[in-house]
Amino acid sequence: MAKRTTKKITTTRKRRTKKADFPKETYILWYETMLRIRKLEERANLVYFQKKIRGFLHLCIGQEAVYAGMLTATRPQDAWITAYRQHGIAMAKGVTSKEAMAELYGKYTGNVKGKGGSMHFFKAENRYYGGHGIVGGQIGLGAGIAFADKYLENDNITLCLFGDGASRQGILHESFNMAMNWKLPVLYICENNFYAMGTSVERTSNVTELHKLGLSYDMPSKRIDGMDVETVHNEIAAAAEHIRSGKGPMLLEICTYRYKGHSMSDPAKYRTKDEEKEYKEKDPVARLEDKILKNKLATEEEIQAIKDAVKQEIDQAVEFAENSPFPPAEELYADNYVQEDYPFIRD
Repeated sequence: MAKRTTKKITTTRKRRTKKADFPKETYILWYETMLRIRKLEERANLVYFQKKIRGFLHLCIGQEAVYAGMLTATRPQDAWITAYRQHGIAMAKGVTSKEAMAELYGKYTGNVKGKGGSMHFFKAENRYYGGHGIVGGQIGLGAGIAFADKYLENDNITLCLFGDGASRQGILHESFNMAMNWKLPVLYICENNFYAMGTSVERTSNVTELHKLGLSYDMPSKRIDGMDVETVHNEIAAAAEHIRSGKGPMLLEICTYRYKGHSMSDPAKYRTKDEEKEYKEKDPVARLEDKILKNKLATEEEIQAIKDAVKQEIDQAVEFAENSPFPPAEELYADNYVQEDYPFIRD
């Protein structure tokens, strides 16, 4: 295996003290959000092997700090769009545990009526626009959503996420060029977990610091630590302020790590045990819990109460999914785009 050069996360962030920099409520919100995502995905991992979830399943366990930081650094009317490792981001944007689990089960009570499965969550009323299976496809769509907001002359921004693998797609460069040329209000976020489907960044590009991809378009770009929710919040909040001021897009490369394989069929043998151990010592959920306790923002009893409540919530989500019906047959014809006057060519 090629030697990794990106394993050590290098960022522009100064080392923080253990001092609490945010209100207690913010730390608790982060913790509840991250724990809810972690526990739902751990349960999804279990029921997948019981064959209750079928098809693809891409878990974001280890990347939860990215989504919790996005939640507090943005406004509800800001749009979010991403690819297919997306249960966590969808839940941070308002998809409930019951909706998420039912969708994974393919049930009618799911987030998109059981039609999308793991890869295609959607909640337009929350301005969450997916969940897309085409690698890199959402990068152009993110520019389009941002263009709509610019056209409507509001101060909403779009957060468009993609992985290190998608950074090789041509649509990224076309979209970056257009976004900078038109100064679109879009924050591009590369969730760099270093391996795409299983091939390290070093083996796919001479440019291993992926934030540099924005520099050729004069797009302000930065690499940050995605295992620390405070850093994620601060950097996204600063980027959002820049974009809302009318200065155009930014690119954040958020270095993170997925503890599971690319999908359920991936044993992730391309990673060393030492590397996995190193990143598990940086677990964002455990790291946040430790800070909360050391700063006396919550007692161990309060933390345990949160854990118990989240466990009960996920148990109820599984029960809800198990007892929900599959979509009726007539739903096959619902929610499809139809143009009634389209001039079909007939024999």
